[in-house]
Amino acid sequence: MLRDNMTSIVQKIARQALVTFRNPSSFGDKAFLGNQCKLQSLMTEIRAADLKIAPRKVDSASTPLPHNPPVTYMHICETDEFSMGVFLLKSGASIPLHDHPGMYGMLKVMYGKVRITCFDRLDKSTSVASDTQFSPPLLPFQRGALRRSILGSVGEFTEESGPCILTPDRNNLHQIDAVDGPTAFLDILAPPYDPDDGRDCHYYKVLQSAPDSEDKKADDQKEIWLMEVSQPSEFWCGGEPYPGPEVKI
Repeated sequence: MLRDNMTSIVQKIARQALVTFRNPSSFGDKAFLGNQCKLQSLMTEIRAADLKIAPRKVDSASTPLPHNPPVTYMHICETDEFSMGVFLLKSGASIPLHDHPGMYGMLKVMYGKVRITCFDRLDKSTSVASDTQFSPPLLPFQRGALRRSILGSVGEFTEESGPCILTPDRNNLHQIDAVDGPTAFLDILAPPYDPDDGRDCHYYKVLQSAPDSEDKKADDQKEIWLMEVSQPSEFWCGGEPYPGPEVKI
């Protein structure tokens, strides 16, 4: 049901996001956490009808069309403090494992189901013991692209779920998979990606240790090595118009 109040829920979310993220020096303090909680509550309330989007049907084409992107994005708004938009994934599509350097974020499913696999990076070190082997073996130059991490969480989210939250240190690297059909989610990132300010998107793959390598532990969890890779060729993101209420910041 569409809301009958004069201010749309998406407008309220945008205003709260601006309040929450406008002062980077406050990130992590009591006021910031209170505002983040208010933003989370608003994100929990929003539904697809509030954005005037409806669940997509499964593509009935017998063969995939290579010119059709597996993922599209509806831009809603962007400021220096945050960006907001909707990602739409076709059935079986994935947003590959990627990072959000120094960024906060919230992801709220509008329809369908997603599986989100999150990793936490342990430190910026790329050094790996010389006796640690991977399968398949790495070339010497690839060892400089390694990132130490642990598996943070794996969860499935629907429109009835609360938002998935990421911070610069928690759930910052994640992969998003559409489960059992098309899906869409509202996405807030703060601050937005900006390669000129050190916030570019990087992609990764999980490495498998060779059977004879010893498992190492970090904080009672298995240490996982990720390797930075180029954007996977099977993934690209197209654009489409946002049909919902106008947002003014």
